[in-house]
Amino acid sequence: MGGYDGDLAHSRARERLERPRGGRLVVEPGLREAVQAKLELEWSPEQIAAWLRAEFPDRPRWHVCHETIYQALYNGANGVLSRQLTKKLRTGRPLRKRRRRAHERTPRFIAPALLIDHRPTVAAERGRVGDWEGDLITGRGGLSAIGTLVCRRSRYIKLIHLPGRRTAEGLILGIREALTDLPESVRFTLTWDQGSEMAGHDQIAALFGEGVFFAHAGKPWQRPTNENSNGLLRQYFPKGSDLRAHSVEDLRRVEERLNTRPRKTLEWATPAQIFAASLASS
Repeated sequence: MGGYDGDLAHSRARERLERPRGGRLVVEPGLREAVQAKLELEWSPEQIAAWLRAEFPDRPRWHVCHETIYQALYNGANGVLSRQLTKKLRTGRPLRKRRRRAHERTPRFIAPALLIDHRPTVAAERGRVGDWEGDLITGRGGLSAIGTLVCRRSRYIKLIHLPGRRTAEGLILGIREALTDLPESVRFTLTWDQGSEMAGHDQIAALFGEGVFFAHAGKPWQRPTNENSNGLLRQYFPKGSDLRAHSVEDLRRVEERLNTRPRKTLEWATPAQIFAASLASS
C-alpha cells in the first residue's frame, strides 16, 4: 500500500477549489434570475437565502444557502452571476479615525438635557415601536451631513435632508418635518449623542411623549441601532463624499431600499412591515 503523497494531495485540493462554483444556480436559470434581481437591490446573500425559503416553500431545489450565492459571485464560471454584482454587497468599514475624547465632546446646550440613565426602561427593551435613536452622518471635511432617525424596535429609518451646513436650526426643522406626520403612538422617546447640532432639543421635546435623551459622551454603543443603521447607509453615502449632492428624492429612495429589505434581527420581516403593523394597531 502506497504512502501519503503530500504533493498529490495538495494538487487535488487545488483542483477542487478551482472547479466552477454555483451548483443549482448553474442549472436553475429561474433561480439564478431571482437571486440576481435581489442582488441588484443590494440584498445580502443571507437575506436572499431566507427569502427564497419563505417565498418558494414548494421548490426545495431553490433553497440554497447564502454560501452558495457567495461562491457563485466570487468563484463561479461561465457567468453564473456577474462579478459586477459584488459591488452591490455591503463592504466592510474602513479604518475609523480616532474618536474624540469625552472632554472634547462637551455638549453646548442652553436648555438642560437628560442623559440616557433617565430614559424609561421600556425604551431599552425594544418591545414597542416609537423609541427612536438619532445621529448625523457627515461628508467630506464635516461640511455636509444627513440626519438619521431609526426606530429601535422596527429598525425603520427616516432620513433628514440638510442641504446647508450642519446647524442646530436646520436639524430641528428637519426632525419636525420627518416626524410630525406620524401619530403620537409611534413617538415616545428620542436618544441622540451629545453633539452641538442638538442644542435646540427643547424645541422638539413636544414631539416625543416621554422625552428626549442623550447618550453619555464618547459612548456610541449606547445608541446601537443607530450606529448599525449608519453603517448600512454608508453603502449609499460613502465617507469623504459631499452629501449635499443628494436630493430629498435620493434620500427617500434609500429609505425605501432599507425599510423594505428583510432583516435577520426581525426574523426576516422588513422594518416597513413591523412599523405598518404598529400603526394599524394603534
